[in-house]
Amino acid sequence: MVVDNGNFVRVNFTGKIKGTDDVFDTTYEEIAQEAGIFQDKKNYKPIPIVVGGNHLLPPIERAIVGLEEGDKKTVEVDSNDAFGSRDHSLVQFVPMKEFKKNGMTPMPGMNIEYRGNTGKILTVNGGRVRVDFNHELAGKDLIYDVEVTEIIEDDEDKIKSMIELHYFNPKVNIDETELELVDGVLNITLPVLSKFDQQSYMDITVIRFRIARDIWGNIEGITKVNFIDSFDKNDVTEDENEED
Repeated sequence: MVVDNGNFVRVNFTGKIKGTDDVFDTTYEEIAQEAGIFQDKKNYKPIPIVVGGNHLLPPIERAIVGLEEGDKKTVEVDSNDAFGSRDHSLVQFVPMKEFKKNGMTPMPGMNIEYRGNTGKILTVNGGRVRVDFNHELAGKDLIYDVEVTEIIEDDEDKIKSMIELHYFNPKVNIDETELELVDGVLNITLPVLSKFDQQSYMDITVIRFRIARDIWGNIEGITKVNFIDSFDKNDVTEDENEED
């Protein structure tokens, strides 16, 4: 079987900056450690995607169409197809008082959130802080080494793969998810620990919408997705009872 648009697959990849070969992202733990970008909370393993679902950069998803399980491919991605060109208007000055209000001491190289945008501090000069709000890879051509490790064919595995992709909670075992499909309506009951997720209600809602969209858009016969939240007395821990 070869990869086609709409297929659910698992892929490994390593992203590098063209010209320097600096690694900025990878699914391989060993490569991440060698490149000095290892993150303790990241789970290094092949990630599930829907081909054509914009889960990876479109040039990468187009490039793996026609590959088979175990096939590898190197893909060059122009900056315009990656994170765009650098926009000099996104290099801005932020008043020092904005940092003082939040008890922050700005320093060059520090990443900050300001008015909903993420930026990196370039310079600190008196009462003004110069911040670059461009994506850190803006203006850079990229190279991705990609491997298709699995083509997912079972519908239940496809559904769980999308939960795995979008739901970022290492404490939750996706395999414990309960699925029920009746007349085109899919009911999803996540494991008990997901009920006590610390993410905001808005974030959880967006995550669930993305899961639902990828499922009904790519699995035939599913027209509606429900997430079932029910609370049983036995789900509440002794610590939570004490807090009440």
